[in-house]
Amino acid sequence: MKNNSSSRRNFLKLGIAAGATALLGGGSVLSALSKVNKPSGGDKVKMLSPEGKLVEVDRGHALCCEVPSSAEVRKGIPGRHFVMVIDLAKCRNARKCVSACSKMHFLQPGQEYIKVFLMQDSEDTSPYWFPKPCFHCDAPACVNVCPVGATFKREDGVVLIDNERCIGCKFCMAACPYSSRVFNWKKPGLKPESNYSPESSVPQKIGTVGKCDFCPDSFVSGILPDCVTACPNGVYYFGDKNEDVVTNGVEALRFSELVKNKSAYRYMEELGTRPSVYYLPPVDRSFPYERGFDELPEEMKKAYKVKRAHLKKFKI
Repeated sequence: MKNNSSSRRNFLKLGIAAGATALLGGGSVLSALSKVNKPSGGDKVKMLSPEGKLVEVDRGHALCCEVPSSAEVRKGIPGRHFVMVIDLAKCRNARKCVSACSKMHFLQPGQEYIKVFLMQDSEDTSPYWFPKPCFHCDAPACVNVCPVGATFKREDGVVLIDNERCIGCKFCMAACPYSSRVFNWKKPGLKPESNYSPESSVPQKIGTVGKCDFCPDSFVSGILPDCVTACPNGVYYFGDKNEDVVTNGVEALRFSELVKNKSAYRYMEELGTRPSVYYLPPVDRSFPYERGFDELPEEMKKAYKVKRAHLKKFKI
């Protein structure tokens, strides 16, 4: 699919906004926003207009929908299967995805739902940067082991955690082969009296488990996840597998063509988890991996360099 206004328009009509329209009871996303009187908080987010144009609106106006019921949250959006494609050739460890995700979820220092690793496939190949969110598996081991039904998979492919049910047993953390979950050891970064929803994952509750949630509270309003729009290099593509379209906020592409033509793969797919996150190999990279050290604090540089030494020593 060509990168033009038509492709973006198709994404809105065929993709995320279709689910948003259904939940909002018909009409366009922006027309629904105009009926909501919410104070402006000054924090801007990107979303797609009915004409397929990328626009910026205040987050307070964008997140306009009523808080869905527990049954609605656990069901998700029928007919959708949300996926993410990560282009490793574009990643330079800018870490804007990490900071945007942490800000949106009010994470405490030291907590990260997205981690960026320095990887090397063999001693003869160059290292590359590897962002790792939750993979929202179609066969999630974490869901099967939860004794209280706190973690669940929805019809639209999203795996969420209900912190009001979570008892902090960490069975899901042990079962996840990707180490995608974190334990909330600290008090939440948002006041507890704020309305909690598993769709926003805030406010976190001390003694429970958290993780990347694909930001379903945003995309029901047509807003792309913050990690997607915050990335300065267009690394992340997000969309609907069933409608066969994904976007990084700049270009919209056919999901099936992108993963086929770029030889996409799913991380550790041999485990049978069937992740909803696809990776494009780091071929014809936009940046040398050394660029990933440029803006890091010294302690983080040291940690990555230790990892690099480990890779070379053991020829990984």
